[in-house]
Amino acid sequence: MRPHFAHISLENCSFYAENESAEHLNLKAGLYSWGTQSQEVQVEAFLPEIRQIADLLIDDRIALEVQCSPLSQERLEGRTLSYRQHGYQVLWLLGKKLWLKQSLTRLQKDFLYFSQNMGFHLWELDEKKQELRLKYLIHEDLHGRAQYKVKSFPFGQGSLLSVLRSPFQKQGLESYLARQDPEICRYVRQQLYYQQPRWMKLQAQLYQKGDNLLTKSAEDFYPQVRPVQASSFCQITRDLTSYYQHFHRYYQAEKNKQLQIIYPPVFYARISPTFMIK
Repeated sequence: MRPHFAHISLENCSFYAENESAEHLNLKAGLYSWGTQSQEVQVEAFLPEIRQIADLLIDDRIALEVQCSPLSQERLEGRTLSYRQHGYQVLWLLGKKLWLKQSLTRLQKDFLYFSQNMGFHLWELDEKKQELRLKYLIHEDLHGRAQYKVKSFPFGQGSLLSVLRSPFQKQGLESYLARQDPEICRYVRQQLYYQQPRWMKLQAQLYQKGDNLLTKSAEDFYPQVRPVQASSFCQITRDLTSYYQHFHRYYQAEKNKQLQIIYPPVFYARISPTFMIK
């Protein structure tokens, strides 16, 4: 490890900024030590063409940003776009305050990445456990809660770059059993009673078509666990329309509405032509 991280006292650290938390500094140190085992890594790398400082820069092209506190969507979008326009790939790694828990915030949606093998995913850093964590196949249920799988990578084990590339590497098909609400109709009635905006908007749309949420059965709400939706995703540039279409087409054809198994996007894309032939 470089002398930069050798001091226990933060004040003795030449790269320490007054507004930099101990968590941020310690996570950078752990990633730097891990990354330099197999790659060229710079810490606090100044990139003159975009006038930004990357927390860590791997092989001169991959910027790692350790984000331990909330920031505005405008700033996140601006920094991400600057990296992208100048040929850098940026990966945002989230500290404890930004970890995904029960539901996705609007900001967390802008930290999401997407791959055919792992769907929507994001990266978290755990200072206490000294590990990098991947939450993937992230979906949302009709309560607005997130459902996903988790992989943990202890600092120093294997290649950091290989871990970060893992969502895009060839791998076995993963899946998980979605948690569905057997009382979903009751829940919807409650949301309408309390005039929850999201459900009121959907009810208004159905009224215009001569339909009504209150007449729906539980099967009508299948699948209850669905891909993340947003007007835009800061880190995702690809068009996801076909993924959404393949996803919904698959479950529309599913006969057993009591069970929902979640698969990666590549599964729905491969099986979709079968439905079109039918």
